[in-house]
Amino acid sequence: MIGLILQIVRLATPYLFAAAGGTVAEQSGIVSLGLEGYMLAGACAAAFGSYYGGSVWSGVLCGAMGGAVLAAIHGIATIRFRADQIVSGIAINILAVGTTRFALRVAFGSSSNSPRVPGGASGLLEIAGLLSIFAVSAVIDRTRFGLRLRAAGEHPEAATSVGISVSRVRAVAVVASGILAGLGGTFLALDQHQFSDEMTAGRGFIALAAVIFGRWQPLRVGAACLLFAAAEALEINLQGTSAIPSQFVAMIPYVLTIVALAGIVGRSVPPAALGKSGH
Repeated sequence: MIGLILQIVRLATPYLFAAAGGTVAEQSGIVSLGLEGYMLAGACAAAFGSYYGGSVWSGVLCGAMGGAVLAAIHGIATIRFRADQIVSGIAINILAVGTTRFALRVAFGSSSNSPRVPGGASGLLEIAGLLSIFAVSAVIDRTRFGLRLRAAGEHPEAATSVGISVSRVRAVAVVASGILAGLGGTFLALDQHQFSDEMTAGRGFIALAAVIFGRWQPLRVGAACLLFAAAEALEINLQGTSAIPSQFVAMIPYVLTIVALAGIVGRSVPPAALGKSGH
């Protein structure tokens, strides 16, 4: 049982980081469809940082920066130029796939994976992933910035009328979401000691589903991440059985995500200004 719990926490770590970031951004009114791209960029940057820096900590720093850069692009497009947030998020994901493949090709002559890189620090990142949910909860519920964040996501016009810069609050929230999601990707790359093409494998979308399933409340979002990680653990543990075809086993986390969202979307209430760039 202890081994299963540790496995679930390990599998949940990328989800926890990305979902914590997604909660921050969406609470401010910015749709986080680009979480997958942030994670992928973070994983690639972490592998490069670890490889060329020769240290796991240089990989962690580069991974966080990789996610932040893509998030900043999304923020500029949606906040400064008021681009459609859904379209921008999709573009970010496509940009991440193409850019990471190009970087692999240029640096290592392969568009599929990097050489083995220094890894480790998984235990510390697992703890940090769990703490990120509690930290986001504390920031949103108990700080002045959290109050401004919620105001930007619920009533941006009212926030502006009392002197709050909605654009600035949203910009900080989006970059923070990129840093956190980038750390989720960093965990994947350093845990596997390499970066592989599209190694995030939809985890960013599942993290976004956890944000919705958790009704934009950090602690509920964290619980949703653990639930989805438990489904992934079930998938892994069932792969060795011949009673169920492997294709059906591999579908378990994604089917659970769809079922969970189908039961919650109609009853959940997102921030009132979510997806509305104008203010």
